[in-house]
Amino acid sequence: MSTDTMRPTPTDPERRFWVLTASAAGGVAAVGASVPFVASFAPSERARALGAAVEVDLSDIPPGGMKTVEWRGKPVWIVRRTPEMLAAVERPHPDLADPQSLRPQQPDYARNATRSIRPEIFVAVGICTHLGCSPTAVPAGSANPSVGADWAGGFFCPCHGSTFDGAGRVFRNKPAPTNLEIPPHRYVSDSRLLIGEDQA
Repeated sequence: MSTDTMRPTPTDPERRFWVLTASAAGGVAAVGASVPFVASFAPSERARALGAAVEVDLSDIPPGGMKTVEWRGKPVWIVRRTPEMLAAVERPHPDLADPQSLRPQQPDYARNATRSIRPEIFVAVGICTHLGCSPTAVPAGSANPSVGADWAGGFFCPCHGSTFDGAGRVFRNKPAPTNLEIPPHRYVSDSRLLIGEDQA
């Protein structure tokens, strides 16, 4: 006689118990396995830091000086403009492509002649809007032949020759299509700036 015919057949309640037990155990195992998998989709500490706002001390920037900080992996310039630098940007050069900053390269509170909240402090992403090179600051009266004899100060991109005035506005007939980007920012005190958050 076969041993299979000798084994007792489980009753329906007994079978149901074992099926439910196995299903519950499988469900617990699936949840346990999915927790680390789902957690892997959360941003890393580095990614969170790259998106975080950056607080900057302005007290050590002299008139005419510039400080560069990193925000979201991009260089951000903070320039303390002198009265002469301010006068130059408040009288837009006739060769600027977008002197009124009509294109959305800045928050609404920086859509003005100085492209800033405080006229004397200029904050901009230091990346050329052409191909992503980093322009350099070129003061007024520079001997750099690429900027011209009547240069009132601003930024020059050595990669392809784009020029920007002291408010980051691009000159016409240059490779860069738009003005430099102004990041969201606000002042947390007279001497501290927060880059990455809009003002209230």
